[in-house]
Amino acid sequence: MSDDPKSDWLGGADAPPPKPAADPTASARGPGKPALPKRFYAAAGLAEAEGGLRLTLDGRPAHTPARNPLVLPNRGLAEAVAREWEAQVGVIDPSTMPLTRLANTAIDGVAPRRDAVIDDLSAYAGTDLLAYRAGEPDRLVAAQSAAWDPVLDWARENLGARFILGEGVMHVAQPEDTVAALRRAIAATDGPFRLAALHTLTTLTGSLVLALAVLAGHLTPAEAWAAAHVDETYQASVWGTDAEAAARHALRTAEFEAAAHLAALARREPEPGSPKT
Repeated sequence: MSDDPKSDWLGGADAPPPKPAADPTASARGPGKPALPKRFYAAAGLAEAEGGLRLTLDGRPAHTPARNPLVLPNRGLAEAVAREWEAQVGVIDPSTMPLTRLANTAIDGVAPRRDAVIDDLSAYAGTDLLAYRAGEPDRLVAAQSAAWDPVLDWARENLGARFILGEGVMHVAQPEDTVAALRRAIAATDGPFRLAALHTLTTLTGSLVLALAVLAGHLTPAEAWAAAHVDETYQASVWGTDAEAAARHALRTAEFEAAAHLAALARREPEPGSPKT
């Protein structure tokens, strides 16, 4: 972040990258939490642009950290991002702008390297959380079965992915057909925004199947998040929770919900007359 936030977020994609601040005092302090820039704009808005709607700040087009145009694919998502910018008071706090951060990731990190992101997600096909079961105690075994078996049934019937279950943490090799089926499902994800959301949903839960179920509308975000934390819920019922763990869980929950929200907002509407999927 440069000393002038206007140069960071406004201007064309061909603008030079911001120079690091020449502050020896800051350098001596080391990589502490950076100071938040002051809000420098009066109003956030939207303007028509190639590929959708571009965020504007006081009428000037905004861009991503990598200097790409900050263009959202539809009005619903664009308005949600603009609301995050409007909600900033005094300073600009990225931690309160999850949709903006995910949109930047989609534009800067996913769109130019879609194949690499698909490869990364495909690795989860062989290590999905839902395939690894506890052997005991009975209450945890039953809880995992109740939460996970219906989702695996859905994956088998709708994605063609049949999992081999294992006990404990020893690696279980999944059938090649299953891995290939899940890769096809990833590759069919519509656009960089939903693919970015899928990546976040997967990495936060450790389950590609749960993430795909959310994108398909088979599970609500709350249902998927609860399923991903069956083990933690059981452990908390036995040992209780501590404040630090609860705080970390709350942050991860908010990130998960934001990714699911972005996926829903970025969903491409079917063309008039075409069947709904």
